[in-house]
Amino acid sequence: MPTATPTPGRTLVDPRNHMLIMIDFQSQMSFATKSIDAVALRNNAALVAHAAAGFQVPTILTTVAEKSFSGPMFSEITDAFPGQALLDRTSMNTWEDAPVIAEVNRIGRDRVVLCGLWTSVCIVGPALSAIDQGFEVHVIADACGDISEEAHARAMDRMVQAGARPMTSLQYLLELQRDWARTGTYDMTTGIAKQFGGAYGLGIIYAKTMFGAAEGHAKSAA
Repeated sequence: MPTATPTPGRTLVDPRNHMLIMIDFQSQMSFATKSIDAVALRNNAALVAHAAAGFQVPTILTTVAEKSFSGPMFSEITDAFPGQALLDRTSMNTWEDAPVIAEVNRIGRDRVVLCGLWTSVCIVGPALSAIDQGFEVHVIADACGDISEEAHARAMDRMVQAGARPMTSLQYLLELQRDWARTGTYDMTTGIAKQFGGAYGLGIIYAKTMFGAAEGHAKSAA
């Protein structure tokens, strides 16, 4: 029988063990996205971006035909990374773009978290390509969208069958924090949740306003 220890599983994400790639969150791509409400999508993408920026996760922001066709990346994302260059591509598969791959190699982490539009093209391509090259891939399912629920679901199925690990935007934020006793990032985490965390964020606002409540304890933790 194995012995239990109070240590996290190795497949959990933390700020030091992965990179994030946010792909093609652009207006032209969002017009035809029907698998998720556009407002919810923007909100979830903003939550992911601000979580990554707050926890200093190395993040690649990439667009496709930004000037000529697809339009700017959502400001909710770029606001989280002021001054960061966007890597614009012609390839539908981000993993086939040399400047993007140069940045992946510069960052040098073998765990990749992906989100973007559309799931069946812009996410499947790099997910399957990265897995094929030995990377561990996580996909933030509710920060991706596609032209139909069917298209999104089948794309997620295909990636999971190949070994990708699905998660959600709020899960991503809370997995980065993981312990409410980590006081150095507590206010940041709850602040992001209050702004972008939907009903969970409303609950935090209510509890703190009405009762001065706080999760966890005041002790510090690594």
